[in-house]
Amino acid sequence: MSPFFSRRPVGTLRGLRGSARGFTLMELVVTLALIGLMALMAAPLAEMTVKRGRERELRQALSEIRKAIDRYKVASDQGQIAKAVGDSGYPPNLRVLVEGVVNQRSPTGEKLYFLRRLPRDPFASDDLRDNESTWGLRAYSSPADAPMPGVDVYDVHSRSRSPGINGIPYERW
Repeated sequence: MSPFFSRRPVGTLRGLRGSARGFTLMELVVTLALIGLMALMAAPLAEMTVKRGRERELRQALSEIRKAIDRYKVASDQGQIAKAVGDSGYPPNLRVLVEGVVNQRSPTGEKLYFLRRLPRDPFASDDLRDNESTWGLRAYSSPADAPMPGVDVYDVHSRSRSPGINGIPYERW
């Protein structure tokens, strides 16, 4: 027999089936089901990661504002900030921490600043509010278990009533 003639002709059905094989419908369905299952398992993890990040932002913002309020109080107690008789020595609002107050001890009348910018509550739902109005305020004269705003700012808290990962509502942090 000549090498040009073989027993099996080139291009038979058996030869094509091996080289042009694709995926069956069942294989595609199973693959899509597995991808969907993995996406369902990843969604809660992604939500938890976002919530954890916002909680970290809240902790940092509360710490930053509270330290600024404490520095204002120390400066007031040291006579660097003018205060009337009977005043607590705490700032009248959060804006003062950013805008600054005149240093009473400075001969040039330079200002004391306590914050570069006022952070926003990461759990504030209304984007149209300014940063100051996203925070709940507690006056020096209000009780700790029922914080109410007043003539000064003794403490700040989130306005969100949603529970944190630890189960404590953000407004009580």
